[in-house]
Amino acid sequence: MPRVLVVDDEKTIVKGLKFNLEKEGYEVLVAFDGEEALRVFNEESPDLIVLDLMLPKLDGFEVCRNIRKTSDVPIVMLTARGEDIDKILGLELGADDYVTKPFNPRELAARVKAIMRRSQSSSGDSGNLQVIRLQDLQIDLFQHKVRVRDKEVDLTSKEFALLSLMASHPGRVFSREKLLEHVWGYDYYGDARTVDVHIRHLREKIEPDPGHTTVNFNGLGSRVQIPGG
Repeated sequence: MPRVLVVDDEKTIVKGLKFNLEKEGYEVLVAFDGEEALRVFNEESPDLIVLDLMLPKLDGFEVCRNIRKTSDVPIVMLTARGEDIDKILGLELGADDYVTKPFNPRELAARVKAIMRRSQSSSGDSGNLQVIRLQDLQIDLFQHKVRVRDKEVDLTSKEFALLSLMASHPGRVFSREKLLEHVWGYDYYGDARTVDVHIRHLREKIEPDPGHTTVNFNGLGSRVQIPGG
């Protein structure tokens, strides 16, 4: 049974999410502050985390930052309405998605289900994939490792998915919408700024000159029309 860790200091929200996620067949772990969230994560290894930003002891940003040091587990952040900077910062720290409060617990449960389905599908297919080598870039699709000029580069799960997609389709031009479709899925609820943030960080990590208007990752050939960072 897949396990979801729900982290929020509002017990009514935790109760509603727990009820709806359990109806979908998940085992639900809970935490009410940032320190407890990290303890439960380290002890229980959940398959997905629903993480509020405003938490006692350690906020959601710090929790996400700590988790991303060792794990690519999917993280859905809960943000306050209108706090765009929180959404962007959460994505930059490695969150996979965000949900704006107030929200319908059933809608969030459906989003969790979609993310879990894509994550499991990606893991199941990885054994059939190989290593892609393009100029000074090496992508190990099985071990989820990337090396640029013989130096290993740490990527988030979404950054790795974007890079792998483009490397697997040389010569193809991708729009934001196509990247959302392939990497986030048809049922993604967010907006195209998610793509911009992930692409910008990916370019900063693997390109010697990420300031070009058109992305062309180390000679991959694949491109996406995204404003430069």
